[in-house]
Amino acid sequence: MFAVLTPARKGLRRVIPWVASAVAAVALAACEPLAIPGAGMAGGPKIDANAPVPVALLVPRGSGNPGDDLLAQSLENAARLAITDLSGVKIDLRVYGTAGNAGQAQTAAKQAVADGAKIILGPVFAEAANAAGVAVAPSGVNVMSFSNNVTIAGGNVFVLGPTFDNTANRLANYAARQGKRRILIAHADNIGGQLGAQAISGAVSRAGGAIAGSVGYEFSQQGLIAAIPQIKAAATNGAADAIFMTANSDADLPLLSQMLPEAGLPSSSMQYIGLTRWDVPAQTTDLPGVQGGWFALPDPALAAQFQSRYSAAFGSPPHPIGGLAYDGIAAIGALVKAGKADALTASALTQSAGFQGVGGVFRLRPNGTNERGLAVATIQNKKVVILDPAPRGFSGGGF
Repeated sequence: MFAVLTPARKGLRRVIPWVASAVAAVALAACEPLAIPGAGMAGGPKIDANAPVPVALLVPRGSGNPGDDLLAQSLENAARLAITDLSGVKIDLRVYGTAGNAGQAQTAAKQAVADGAKIILGPVFAEAANAAGVAVAPSGVNVMSFSNNVTIAGGNVFVLGPTFDNTANRLANYAARQGKRRILIAHADNIGGQLGAQAISGAVSRAGGAIAGSVGYEFSQQGLIAAIPQIKAAATNGAADAIFMTANSDADLPLLSQMLPEAGLPSSSMQYIGLTRWDVPAQTTDLPGVQGGWFALPDPALAAQFQSRYSAAFGSPPHPIGGLAYDGIAAIGALVKAGKADALTASALTQSAGFQGVGGVFRLRPNGTNERGLAVATIQNKKVVILDPAPRGFSGGGF
C-alpha cells in the first residue's frame, strides 16, 4: 500500500490519501453537517433494545476501483466479526455501497434511514461522510464516519479515524514529562501539513510547552531541500530541544530524516517527534534518521490480536482502517446492551467512559471528534520499542 521514498533524490509524492480527503472537505465547507433540529445533545432515534437493531454500513463499493472494493470488504468483514463478539445484543447489519463519492453516499444514507436504520457506520471519505450527515440530519440519525478529517465533525457526524489533535496531545504531554518543552514544528505547506502544524501548536500549549518556531516547506523534493537551512536556523535561534514533524513515511519523512542530521541536527542531540506512524510501512524503521524518534500508535498487543483473529476468520489481514468498523459495532453493542431506548443518541455516544476497540480505549467527543488511547514508541536498532504504554482507561495517563 505504501511506497517509501529512499533518501536518493526522487520526487516526493504529490498528495497523500488523508490530504485528498481534507481538500475535498474544505471544498464542501458550505454544506457542513447540520445540528439535529430541536434535539440538542440528546439527538438520535429511539430503539427497541430487545429486538435486532438496524445498523447501516456505508462502504466505498462500486467505484470501479479495486482498492475501494478491497477496503469495502474489509470494513464489512470487521463489522461482522464484531457482531459475533457481542453478547446479549442483536445487530441487523445492512450494507450499502457509496461508490466512494458524495452523491451516492447521500442517496445511500437516505435509503438506509428509509429502510429503518437507527445509526449509520461510514462512509470512509470525508466528502461522502459530510454529504451523508447532511442528508440524514433532519431524521435525527447519527453518522459514525470512518474518516479522520475533523473538518467534517460536528452536529450528527462523528469521526472514528485517528486524528492529528489526539496524536499531538499524546506526544506533547509525553514530551513535556521528559523535559522537552521547546518545540520546533516542521511541516509541509499543504492542507495536511498545515492542519498537523495547528494540532501540534495547540497540543504543545496545552501541555505547558512553548513553540520555538515553525517552518513550512513546499511539498516537493526541492521545497524540502530548500527548507533544511531554515529548520536548522530556527532550531538554533529558538533553543529548541525537539523537532515535531508532520512528515509521512511514504513521502517526505525519509528525505527529511536524512537531511536534518546532515545539517547538524542529529537525533542524538535533537529529539525528533513524528505526528504520523513511523512503523508503517515496516521498512521505515530501517532509516538511520528515525532511530530514537518518538511517535504514537494504538496498543500493539490489542492491534495484533485483532489482526490475528481477522486473518484466521477471513484468510487475509484486515485493511489498515478495517478495524474502525469493528470499533463502531463494539460501541453500538455496548450501548444497546444497557437496554435503553435512547442508546444511540448523541449524548449516549459521547459517554465519558468510552469504549474498547481493536487498538484500545476510545471515546467520541461532543464536537464530533474522538480520543484514543495511544502508546508512545521509539525506534531502536530498527525495532519498535514502547516507551509509554497505551492507557487502558480515560482516568489514566496519556490524555
